[in-house]
Amino acid sequence: MSENPATLGAAGADGTDGAPDVAGIPSPLPDTPLLSRIHRPADLRGLTSEELEVLAAEIRRYLVATVARTGGHLGPNLGVVELTLALHRTFRSPRDTIVFDTGHQAYVHKLLTGRQDFSRLRERGGVSGYPSRQESIHDVVENSHASTALSWADGIARANHLQGRDRHIVAVIGDGALTGGMAWEALNNIADSADKHLVIVVNDNGRSYAPTIGGLAHHLDALRTNPGYERMLSSVKHTLLSQGAPGRAAFDALHGLKRGLKDILVPSAFFEDLGIKYTGPVDGHDETAVEFALARARDYTEPVIVHVITEKGRGYTPAEEDAADRFHAVGRIHPETGLPVVPSRFGWTAVVAEELLALARADKRIVGITAAMQQPVGLQPLADALPDRVIDVGIAEQHALTSAAGMAFAGLHPVVALYATFLNRAFDQVLMDVGLHRAGVTVLLDRAGITGTDGASHNGMWDMALLAHVPGLHLAAPRDEATLRQALRDAVGVDDAPTVVRYPKGSLPAPLPAVRTVGEGDGPFGAVDVLLDTAGERPVLLVGVGAMAGNALDAGRSLTAEGVAVRVVCPRWPVPVPDALVELARTASGTLVVEDGLVEGGVGSQLRDAVEDASLSDGAVEVPRVARLGVPRRFLPTATREQLLADFGMDRAGICAAVRRLVGSDAAADGRD
Repeated sequence: MSENPATLGAAGADGTDGAPDVAGIPSPLPDTPLLSRIHRPADLRGLTSEELEVLAAEIRRYLVATVARTGGHLGPNLGVVELTLALHRTFRSPRDTIVFDTGHQAYVHKLLTGRQDFSRLRERGGVSGYPSRQESIHDVVENSHASTALSWADGIARANHLQGRDRHIVAVIGDGALTGGMAWEALNNIADSADKHLVIVVNDNGRSYAPTIGGLAHHLDALRTNPGYERMLSSVKHTLLSQGAPGRAAFDALHGLKRGLKDILVPSAFFEDLGIKYTGPVDGHDETAVEFALARARDYTEPVIVHVITEKGRGYTPAEEDAADRFHAVGRIHPETGLPVVPSRFGWTAVVAEELLALARADKRIVGITAAMQQPVGLQPLADALPDRVIDVGIAEQHALTSAAGMAFAGLHPVVALYATFLNRAFDQVLMDVGLHRAGVTVLLDRAGITGTDGASHNGMWDMALLAHVPGLHLAAPRDEATLRQALRDAVGVDDAPTVVRYPKGSLPAPLPAVRTVGEGDGPFGAVDVLLDTAGERPVLLVGVGAMAGNALDAGRSLTAEGVAVRVVCPRWPVPVPDALVELARTASGTLVVEDGLVEGGVGSQLRDAVEDASLSDGAVEVPRVARLGVPRRFLPTATREQLLADFGMDRAGICAAVRRLVGSDAAADGRD
């Protein structure tokens, strides 16, 4: 299959599809006559081998053309085209259950199950970037957090067995996701029960985001480089059994030596050592070979692993030549070249990368820790400059945090960089290993707050409410480049308590300088920056937490123009709530806290409780009012960050309306200005 979407051009046979230009990307989509005939998996079963090859090429062209318009996970899906075709030809979804780990490799699955309009991929009202039960009965697990599929599959298989259902379960898991400890917990249990129609497909492309690391990666390398084992054993068996009784006796003796022979030819062979049948490796881009292997696996009455070798970014030259991550996830790109339509602006992560490298050069105790995301979280420059000072633990956030606690005990200052949504997986370790032992560990939470188009499981909205429960922990929420750099410097200077710095996805805002700062006498954790202070004896206090400071300041200026006395502030370290912020709230006519985190239990809730406690301890007759704007306690639909902020009243107009309600103004009868 040699056709390359990068060289085929964007236009199809008729040259048009009626689609509009998007940010300079050519409008025509490729002609896909065979794909357009596939409305459900059953439509695949009558296709010939030649038609399947044509269909695979059409799917790749369509993926490149559509994902170029919207952005999304391109490389992983280009790598699983033939595998997904074989899965749906071999198994009978939705009767048979297919679970993807992680779901970002499910675009092809979506195309084959009736979802062929990718014009609004990862947008409100469009196709989700991950499996979604709301979209299709063929989608089972919506979570995009890795290493979970085997546990799901084990649970479904056990339920089917107990209820007498004769159905198959297929878990598709990448070699990167296999570095997660939860996957091995599941394998341990799967191996203990042989009466299951359970097939585990290891989609081995040698990568998660970047190349897979660790002992598992070395083992899979050994399996890839020894594909002749099964062929050799089959040949020996055939030869000996054809020679009558002497040959049969020789085969029986050889069969007894099978484990020793396999240990020589395939080092460790630990899949079978676990008690799970292993077959492979199989060329994942040979649809016939994959289908044959899956059909054999389907006929087993015990769990079996099918090891499939695929190439991330397959068939698209720009992805194949991208050494960093093979176009794992892209923004809007030119499909012919793979270059971004709009060059990315200097963002939060880039600042972290630059500042952390400078700090590490000055302090040899600083080490970076990443969970298989060295480049996305900004540790790549540190790894390039000081390779011994960055540790990639694989998809193992729990191990990352506890290992960091050990490093801190032994005299280092570890900096654990994660996407905020993935910190949830290691909360116990933050609490009991880092917090309890007052370990000098800094955690950097990239993509904190609302990320929007990445879907419900990627919004980093839980951290401030969760981490407020960890005694001694301090959390910074910088609002711009200057406060981000200062927060990093302050955080790595603390060696007797955990520190956390959270920051959003995307580009940096314009600088938001303070007109003055209060609470500096309490050290860096007590500082509250005043961004706007209008005349008034008891102004409304408007608290913008971190990335919400800009919207709060915009709203404050609008309210000032209306004659409302407003003081806009931004606490540098909002968790725990600084004493200076409590005092500002107690002297205000009312306080509104705006945060892009969970509103229940978030900074606003913590400030409200602190104000109440302080007022009651002073014998105050009336407790000042503290209102809150934040993310509601629910899983968020796919939409842009801006759309979701507007939905929750956290844009300028919504904040103004909330302040008017707080002060009892009639100016916002409809809740908006």
